[in-house]
Amino acid sequence: MRQLIRCFISVVLAGSLCSCAKRHDPRQVYKDAVTTLNRGDTDAALEKTAKGYDEFHHLSREWAWEFTILKAKALYKQGRYEQVLATLRAEPNPPISGEIAIKRKWMEGVALVSLQRFQGAEEALGQANRLCNGVHQDICADVLSAQGMLEMERGHPLAAQPFFLQVLPLAHASGRPIWESSALLDLSWSAVGQTHFDEALDWADSARRIAVPNGLTDIAEKALGNMGWAYYKLGDIEKAEGLFVEAKNTADRLGEVSSEIGWLINVGYVYMDQGQLELAEKTFHYSADLSQKIRSPGDLMDSLTALAFVSEQTAKLDEAQRYADEALKMAKAGGSELDVVYPLLVEGRVAAHRNDVATAEADFREVAKSADTPVFLKWEAERSLARLYESENHPAPADAEYRTALSTFEAARCDLHQRVDSRLPFLTNAARIYEDYIHFLVAHGKTDEALQVADYTRARTLTEGLGRPCKAKFAPDPLKAPEIARRAGGTILFYALGQEHSYLWAISPREVKMFPLAANRAEIDTAVQNYRKKLEGPPQILEAANDGSGLYQMLVAPAQSFLNENFGKKEPSARNIYIIPDGALNSLNFETLLPQPHHYWIEDVTIANAPSLRLLPTSQGNQRKLAGKLLLVGNPVSPDTGSDNAYPELPNAAAQVETIKKYFPADHETVFARRQASPIAYLNNHPEQFSYIHFVAHGTASRLSPLDSAIILSREANSPSTAQDDSFKLYARDIINNHPLHAELVTISACYSTGNRTYSGEGLVGLSWAFLRAGAHNVVAALWDVSDASTPQLVDEFYSELKKGKLPAAALRSAKLSLLHNATFHSPFYWAPFQLYTGS
Repeated sequence: MRQLIRCFISVVLAGSLCSCAKRHDPRQVYKDAVTTLNRGDTDAALEKTAKGYDEFHHLSREWAWEFTILKAKALYKQGRYEQVLATLRAEPNPPISGEIAIKRKWMEGVALVSLQRFQGAEEALGQANRLCNGVHQDICADVLSAQGMLEMERGHPLAAQPFFLQVLPLAHASGRPIWESSALLDLSWSAVGQTHFDEALDWADSARRIAVPNGLTDIAEKALGNMGWAYYKLGDIEKAEGLFVEAKNTADRLGEVSSEIGWLINVGYVYMDQGQLELAEKTFHYSADLSQKIRSPGDLMDSLTALAFVSEQTAKLDEAQRYADEALKMAKAGGSELDVVYPLLVEGRVAAHRNDVATAEADFREVAKSADTPVFLKWEAERSLARLYESENHPAPADAEYRTALSTFEAARCDLHQRVDSRLPFLTNAARIYEDYIHFLVAHGKTDEALQVADYTRARTLTEGLGRPCKAKFAPDPLKAPEIARRAGGTILFYALGQEHSYLWAISPREVKMFPLAANRAEIDTAVQNYRKKLEGPPQILEAANDGSGLYQMLVAPAQSFLNENFGKKEPSARNIYIIPDGALNSLNFETLLPQPHHYWIEDVTIANAPSLRLLPTSQGNQRKLAGKLLLVGNPVSPDTGSDNAYPELPNAAAQVETIKKYFPADHETVFARRQASPIAYLNNHPEQFSYIHFVAHGTASRLSPLDSAIILSREANSPSTAQDDSFKLYARDIINNHPLHAELVTISACYSTGNRTYSGEGLVGLSWAFLRAGAHNVVAALWDVSDASTPQLVDEFYSELKKGKLPAAALRSAKLSLLHNATFHSPFYWAPFQLYTGS
């Protein structure tokens, strides 16, 4: 399967020709056709090439062949590979030496590669390479690239990489953007083949950055799509989908049908992952039709393999078998072991559905053990083996295969670069394996071990940022859950949501109990999102709805007896609850749930959110009454002006700043307000020395790139007020890359400061996550828009309670209750957006 697409380019055709020739000079006509082709307008290029051939082929054999090879390249870019070969064979008097002879054999070789005729391609490129012996011409760099392309199509990305690396310095030294961007794109291709997805992303992005300003639309298109594939394999499906669609539409506009087919197939896989199986099937049928239209066997094989996967998922087993058989036959005929393993996995799954255990086991084993199997397919084959043994009631080998699959995944995760953007979404790739294994353990009565595995998936990237090394083998740490609850001084509710099964573990200092939940992930997601909309809307709509009661019954009531036993007669302020959420529960404020009509759960308990059991803090009793220094950054000057200002002045920001200041001695506070309240003021003033950090400003949450979430502050001095200037944004990525924090509490009085993108295992990623990863022990941040009218009162009460020695969770609860009992601010809209996130 060749889901990643290289940008085929000839450095000779991309080179400079004399631009001062007369109108009917063949050099000018040839250059005009080359320029048109490099812009991606293949139809116009073919028309100009035909006219040039008709006008100048009689001048010399060389000009006849120059226009013939240019026509072949335009046909190639349209995916018309058989016509490429026919065009080359139709032209008489082929040269046997020199540059044109090299071009001819090179063009023949790449067409044969795309037709999966690898032996013929090897012969043609071998002849081109021999003609290049001792010749220092740009076309010989094309031959190197084509040899790398041949190795890639054979499924040997490691063997392809040296060819591409030889070309890159030549391309860079040439000063030709089209050549350099193409060379970078080839390297992204080989990196993905080696499952180095973050490296592939860097190569493709570098290619795009060169292509876009130089008007190289076809290269920019392929770079976008290749970036999409890298994001897809990193687990970031949302980003991937947008890039695939943009690349597909551009390829369609440029008439590059083979590229369009590749992006179509990738979009179809995204639909499959999203559960839109009917739409995925239609997409794959369309890509198969296009493949047959242009007679591209490689594209057809990929389309058939995709149809086999979606047919197996929709239980159309006969169709899945037929498509897999066809794809497997084509893959074996083409000689690519890489292309064989995909349909073989489907055939194994079909055999498993049909209870043909021996065939299924043999197929899964072959895929898992093949040296040509990509790591992401390897762990899927191992997972399929585990499920096969589980279905046959062989728990010991099933358990072993689950652990093998997870070790394969964990090794791949640790192999990623340390870049946070790559590791954050990657756990999505193994979410189903972890989910299946947790259910397997629960089904076999190993609920404590299941909790251990579930916690192992949580806050991985966050924990690694705090100094925990990445473990390349699946090996969960032993957990003493009751001891963790005792040290934290509360009861823990740990959630694990699945597509079919969801669980709640209730953990007290004395015992652990597991409660199956009646709703699955999709049902819980829907209920949470509906309730969130009402929490943020008019109070009368919220009060008329029953969503808060329904969610309480769904999520908490199963453990009600357990909670009652452990709470006893404790006062509400001593009933500490730590929520370790999963999925959509990360965006739910449990305090707003209703155990009784018109009675919020916050009136009964004190709630804090935690990322994992391992990161739960040790309770230290009462606070030391705001001991330590305060860093206060707020009431910034709006970075924009005008009626459409996205970040207007906050009327009560100045009052909030003054309110906070009164709780600290003057010599224990550092305040940056108005024009001084800039990102640099935070970054350059050693935030690691402060015990308390507070921001009063606007905030933004980026869904597609959560580390681009930002606190909106004042522009830097002498900074230009332009759309490109973002000096007024303190980004989440800046926070985690700055000095490690030691703050007891960070408070972000800004809208959506928790973020609005949930990653598997990590929860909501945004500003609050960034401060926890930077080392803060507690963070108060907002789930939605905060009210400038009610927030000053809440903050005043919050710091007043902290001053009395209350812990942050208890102090925040008291502040919220002060609003809840105020007729003006009774609605959860005013008090519920703020949540406490705690770490170790």
